[in-house]
Amino acid sequence: MIHGSIVALITPFKDGKLDEAALRNIVKWHIEQGTNGIVPVGTTGECPTLTPEEHCRVIEITAEIAKGKMSIIAGAGSNNPVEAIEYSKVAEKAGADATLHVAGYYNRPNQDGLYAHFKKLHDETNIPIVLYNIPGRAVVNILPETVAKLAELPRVIGIKDATGDLARPWVERQLIKRKDFVWLSGEDATAVSYNVAGGTGVISVTANVAPKLVAEVQALTLEGKYIEAREKQDSLMRLHKLMFKEPSPAGAKYACSLLGLCTEECRLPVMPLSAQTKSEIKSAMQDLSLI
Repeated sequence: MIHGSIVALITPFKDGKLDEAALRNIVKWHIEQGTNGIVPVGTTGECPTLTPEEHCRVIEITAEIAKGKMSIIAGAGSNNPVEAIEYSKVAEKAGADATLHVAGYYNRPNQDGLYAHFKKLHDETNIPIVLYNIPGRAVVNILPETVAKLAELPRVIGIKDATGDLARPWVERQLIKRKDFVWLSGEDATAVSYNVAGGTGVISVTANVAPKLVAEVQALTLEGKYIEAREKQDSLMRLHKLMFKEPSPAGAKYACSLLGLCTEECRLPVMPLSAQTKSEIKSAMQDLSLI
C-alpha cells in the first residue's frame, strides 16, 4: 500500500498560528494531483516548532481528509520514546496507516540503544512503524545490521532512507528477507536511482510544489520505465535543488504561496528566503508550467 510519491507535507501558518483551512485545502489538492501518500508533521512539517496540540491537530485533519484516499504515515518521532509513543497513539486513533520515527537525535545512542528505542515503540503501540534514517540531522546512523534486526519485528514495515548512500538499499536487501518490507527514499534528487536499487517510493519535499510530476516519475520507475523516469527527473532537478538552497521548508512554502495554497510563513529559526532564491524558484516553476 505504501508506494510512489509520498509528500513530506508542509504545515501552513497564518499570523503565527496553524492555518487549518489551508491545511485542509492542501490535502484535498494532493488527492486531486495523484499523490500516493502523505506524511504530516515530519521534518518538512516543522515538527520541532509545533506545540503538542498543533502536532496532534495536523495529524487529525490530514487523516480526516486523506483516509482511504492515500496512505498516511504520521510523523511521530522523538528522541524521547515516551513522547513518541504518545504521538503514535494519537496517529492510530486518527486513522493513520503507519507512523514515521526518526532515530534518537541529540541523545546519540549506540546501535543497541537505537534498537531498544524502536523496540519499545513497537511493543507499546499497535500501529505499523517506518524507520527514518537521517544522519545529517539526527547525527546517529541506523546501520544496516540494526535495520535488519528491527525488520524482524512484525510491525516495523519499512524505512525512509535519507542517508544519501545509494548502496544502502542494496546492502539492506541482502540482510532482510521479508518480501513486504518497504524501502522509501528520503531524498528527491536520488529517488530514481534509489528505486533502481529496490525502493518503491519517495517521501518528497518537491511533491509539495509539483505533486503530479513527482508522482509521474515514481509511477514510471515502478513500471520499470527507467529511461522515461530519468528524462522527467532531469526536468525536476533544478527545482529539487532549489528546495534546499536555503533551510527547508522555506523554499517549499514560498513555492506553495505562488500556487495560492498558503502563506510562505515559517517558524524560527527558519528564516524567509532571500530575493535571489525566490526569483530562482519562481523561474523554475514557470519553466515547468506550474505557474
